[in-house]
Amino acid sequence: MRIKKLRLKYIHYGKKKLKRFYFDEYDEPISTWKIERVIRHYNLYPDKAKQDKLQSKLKNQIKKNRIQKLEIKDEYWFLFHLDTIVIYWGSLKRYILTAIDHHGKIAYARSYKNKSSRSAKDFLYRLHYLIDAKIANAQTDNGSEFYGEFEEALNELEILHWFSRPKTPKDNAVCERFNQTLQYEWLNDGNFTADGRKLNIALTEWLVEYNFHRPHEKLDYKTPFEYFEDTLKSNNILLPMYSARTIA
Repeated sequence: MRIKKLRLKYIHYGKKKLKRFYFDEYDEPISTWKIERVIRHYNLYPDKAKQDKLQSKLKNQIKKNRIQKLEIKDEYWFLFHLDTIVIYWGSLKRYILTAIDHHGKIAYARSYKNKSSRSAKDFLYRLHYLIDAKIANAQTDNGSEFYGEFEEALNELEILHWFSRPKTPKDNAVCERFNQTLQYEWLNDGNFTADGRKLNIALTEWLVEYNFHRPHEKLDYKTPFEYFEDTLKSNNILLPMYSARTIA
């Protein structure tokens, strides 16, 4: 069958592309609905197991810097810890990417509709823009969102990537504690909404509270920004924390 032959040749192409190829090759129009029926009937889908195996192989080929090998300096922006919180809301899933500075505990977070390397890339660029300073190192776990486009963004920004050991949350304890605070003091207080824009606005208001008003035990009960001002004798760095446009 013509459609089956084309689909097998271009297994990753969508129905509209196959419609175009069908017309070019056979000089006959065809509907995307008919193409979809053939795909379903013959189960003409990419081999997901094969794709997952290949992706896993590619991940393993990446030379991973383990966080235990990094000599951490007590300096602002020397190391940011990043992580992802997964929220289940009925049939919906939402993801909150989080980041916190190792030294001064200044934190940032943003919600996304999907857990992809593109979302993580967007998050990293926003973090870099808001900090407005050179970030030397970033630590993540081994989640799929922290590969691909995220790695490309790290290279562009000249940030070194350090990984936690698999299934070892204590390797990223600083961010784990921040995530617990965010969940306990904000999410569990009924602040979640499925509307991504409203969620990020509400999350930003809480981040302002966290960074500017909430005392931190590790910082001698100063807020992260009070500690920043007192230790560096510098101007404020204001974090707008959300903008009018996002890819999510």
